[in-house]
This record gives sequence, C-alpha cells and structure tokens, in this order.
Amino acid sequence: MRVFVLDKNLKPLDPCHPARARELLSCMRAYVHKRYPFTIVLQDRSVENSTVHPHRIKIDPGSKVTGIAVVQEQTGRVTNALEISHRGQQVKNALESRRALRRGRRNRKTRYRKPRFLNRTRKQGWLPPSLESRIANIETWVRRIRKLCRVTAISTELVRFDLQQMQNPEISGIEYQRGELFGFEVKEYLLTKWGRNCAYCSIENVPLEIEHIVAKSRGGSNRVSNLTLACRKCNEAKGNKPIEQFLKKKPDLLKKILRSAKAPLKDATAVNATRWELYRRLQSTGLSVEVGSGGRTKFNRKIRGIEKHHWTDAACVGASTPERLLLLGIKPLLIAAKGHGTRQRCRPDKFGFPKAHAPKAKSFQGFQTGDIVKADVPTGKFAGQYVGRIAIRFRPSFVLQLPTQKFDVHPKYLKTIHKADGYEYQSSLLLMPYRTIY
Repeated sequence: MRVFVLDKNLKPLDPCHPARARELLSCMRAYVHKRYPFTIVLQDRSVENSTVHPHRIKIDPGSKVTGIAVVQEQTGRVTNALEISHRGQQVKNALESRRALRRGRRNRKTRYRKPRFLNRTRKQGWLPPSLESRIANIETWVRRIRKLCRVTAISTELVRFDLQQMQNPEISGIEYQRGELFGFEVKEYLLTKWGRNCAYCSIENVPLEIEHIVAKSRGGSNRVSNLTLACRKCNEAKGNKPIEQFLKKKPDLLKKILRSAKAPLKDATAVNATRWELYRRLQSTGLSVEVGSGGRTKFNRKIRGIEKHHWTDAACVGASTPERLLLLGIKPLLIAAKGHGTRQRCRPDKFGFPKAHAPKAKSFQGFQTGDIVKADVPTGKFAGQYVGRIAIRFRPSFVLQLPTQKFDVHPKYLKTIHKADGYEYQSSLLLMPYRTIY
C-alpha cells in the first residue's frame, strides 16, 4: 500500500512508495503526520511546483464490511485500500437492551399510561441508528481520504442486486437476457443467499449451477424465490422431479430449503435500505458520483481475473474501471468501528437496577480509551515492546488490547502514537504490531 503525502502547507500530493517514504524520513525531508492511514509531510515541496494526478474513490458498501479503494485514474494503479467493519448490529443490540430495561422499569414503577402515537416526528431522511452508523463510517473515511489525496470523482454501488430485473427478467426484453451481464445479477444474489455451496449436498469450492426448485417444465418461474444453487451431479440427479420427491428421504433438508427459498437477505436489505441516502450524501461532496450494480462489479472483476475481497470489489465498481488494474503489493488497512464511548452514567445490572456509576472524566494521565499506544514493558511476564489499543482505568493500570491477547500495563510504559478516533486498526505492511522479547 502506498503512503499518503502532504506538502508543507498540508495540501495533498501524489501517494508514494513505502521505500521512498522511508528514504524521505531518514534524510529528514519529511516527518510523520499520521499513523493510520500512514501519512507523511514533505517539508520542501508545495502543490504549486508539483504534478498531482487525479484519483477516484471507489466504494463497495456492505452490511458488515465496506471496501474502499483509491485508484489513480490515468494509470489504473490502486494506491490505497481499506476494509471497514461496521458496528450496526452492536448498535441495534444496545438499543434493544436499553429498551427492554426501560420498559421493565416503567412497568414496575409507574401507573398505566396510554400509548403515545402521532406525537413524535422524525426529520426527512431519518434512518435507524444501526443503518445510520454504516453511512457515517463511509462518510467519515471519504472525508479523511479527500484531505490526504487529490480526489476528483467517486464510484459506488447503488444497489447490491438489481432486484427488479431479477424478479422480472423480461423487463428489458431479449437484449437483457442475452447481454454480457446476463446471469451476473441473479448468480451473485444466489451465491450470497445460499452460502456459496450446493443446496442439496452442501459441497463447496466446485462450479455451481442455477437450479429451479420447481422445474420450468412443471410450471416453475424464473423468480429468485424459485431458484437455488446446485452442483452438476445434484442438478442432473434432480432433473425435473418435484423437490418433495427428490428429497423424500431428507425431510429436514427439504424443510430448510423451502423455508430459505423465500427468506429475504437481511444484509442485502440493509444495503438496499441505505443506498439512496448514501448516494445523496456522496453527491453533497460536490464531486462527480458514478454508480453501478453488484452484477457489474462482479463482471468487471471476473474478466480481469481478480480475486474476490471487499477492497478488490471496490476497485471494480462502475463502468469507469480501467481495463488494467495495478494491484501488486496492495495490503488493505483493516478498520473496525468502535464508537466514541458512552454517555451513560449509571450502569445497570441485567435486571435494570443501578450497580455502578461511571466517572465524568474521559481521560486519565493524558490517555483515553481507544488510544493506540506503543508499550515498552521492561520486566515481568509480558516484557517486550507492543503496539495496541488501550482501555483506561482511573488508576495507574490500563488494559492493553492486542489482536490475540490483553493484559494490564502501567501508563508510565506507554507512549501514544495515534489518538482515539472511534476506530481500531490492524496494520498492514508498514505498521504491523510487533513484540521484541528481552
């Protein structure tokens, strides 16, 4: 992954190779501006006497993970890649827990109150907090990347699946059915829905074929609720038999398939519910916004022979994808949304009764929960050097959180390298967490 570069006035220049960044840092021509994503400031250069190429931010929105790629449009080089893990489900669970506690407390302590209705208004474009957090994460990182790189356009998936054309493939006539994108929308939907394995024998990592649950010769339709995936062997064995006859010795599997056939995709629904609001907010940046579908993304990735990851899907979004994408050496920065703490002062137990009160202060001895620190522990069981995220206590004993373990550490052994910003980072090539044993 390339390193973001700013000029002496903190204006974005072209990203450079990590080896070049190390050379500039070693000869004191540059200094580190930010650790995540890694950014340097070039002290003897300005935008006015430099050539800065335009870049495009490409976004593959997801319910759990969103991929972002920064592509230099003239060369097709992917300079940076991010994968953002959302906390939408965590937000939903927290709200449901709070609602249950409030409801129980009010039922115990108050008289009957008539239900309230039609007296609470929501602003136009309101979304549930679990969906709003996903959009906010994408907005945040688009804004941050624009400060570090010259961005002139944005590409995003407007829809994960073209639901209208899947429900009625004849909507655009024979041209759609025989076009170069035929099958990509439906196949991608089914792969996601059925877990990328055969619905009948559960085999994985083999070519899968689209299978009609009710055969067309018996009146079955092309609607996605009548489609599943099967390997060649199972597809030929079933033929046009009724599924009840084909699976008469496997009643549990039959019940599961019939139940799953019409079940909606929760994650796809979350993406589709936020697509227009995300598109509107990206347009408010003033940049040109290109949109594409999930089928187009998969088509672009397949014809270029690129492996599937969230960030590679992002690089292939839209019709503007260059014929040749340069991906060599790219290791995405893995980002997990963690929130900015809680304003809840009273901590209840599982029954809703108060058990503790949180301090008003958010920091202690200059540290805050979420800070990424470098720890140099001289002695003891955990002697060594570490880089990780801390959770503070209001005493000189913090919790240092590493990818595989966590332990207590005294703040005198800590040095902050990245202040808390609501996200946790898993470093790529430049800043892998390390440990040196004494």
